[in-house]
Amino acid sequence: MSYAQVNGINLHYTTQGQGQPLLLIMGLGGPAAAWDREFVARMADDYQVITYDNRGTGQSDKPDEPYSIALFASDAVGLLSALDIPRAHIFGISMGGMIAQEIGIHHQQHIASLTLGCTTPGGKHAVPAPPESMQALKGRAGQTPEEAVREGWKLSYSQEYIATQRDELEATLRRVLEHATPFFAYKRHLDATMTLRVYKQLKEITAPTLVATGRDDVLIPAANSEILAREIPNAQLTIFDNAGHGFVSSAREPFLAVFREFLSQHPL
Repeated sequence: MSYAQVNGINLHYTTQGQGQPLLLIMGLGGPAAAWDREFVARMADDYQVITYDNRGTGQSDKPDEPYSIALFASDAVGLLSALDIPRAHIFGISMGGMIAQEIGIHHQQHIASLTLGCTTPGGKHAVPAPPESMQALKGRAGQTPEEAVREGWKLSYSQEYIATQRDELEATLRRVLEHATPFFAYKRHLDATMTLRVYKQLKEITAPTLVATGRDDVLIPAANSEILAREIPNAQLTIFDNAGHGFVSSAREPFLAVFREFLSQHPL
């Protein structure tokens, strides 16, 4: 196991593959183990893929204190510094995409390219999640970690995908539950997402940017990706049909094709 001391805490991370560094930033309450293993392995064929547990998750420290998107972003660039990586490709999904936006605005020197997956700029300019989706996020206090993950499937995937890819989902569930996120830390994550307000700063992002999502996202509506792509200079937008919040898995092959092509156009 590998750890880095960043901002006074221990961050657990893993690296896979060789090549230009690619930092993957997971979303709300999720450890690095939640990443689609096939996606990570395929990217590691050509890149040094770095995954890590955000503070509060996995095997990283879990201080019970307020978190913020800016703090998460500082953790991410602090990890790159600890690994002696001056610049990397950055890909964040959901809350990880919020963190990636913060990096794009305030830590531009660390970015070779920026990919924002199924995310939002927050604030009044964003399209909010449907009330039932927000209720599902907020209703985890009375659930076990396993129940919370299983309920989360409904926000990320279609019923057909859950039925046909059950073995893959169950395998990911087992990995995630090895170091389950405690509810207090999940709540700290959720509170942090509610404070994001970067719409007016999106035009400051100078890194080559890819915005991607699933058209059927019931958690962060795809219209938010359209907003991001419109406001970020020269951003590329791709919306995948028949996919939702979990498009990295449910649209894995078309996303890999788009993502690889994008990265190849913007080498370090």
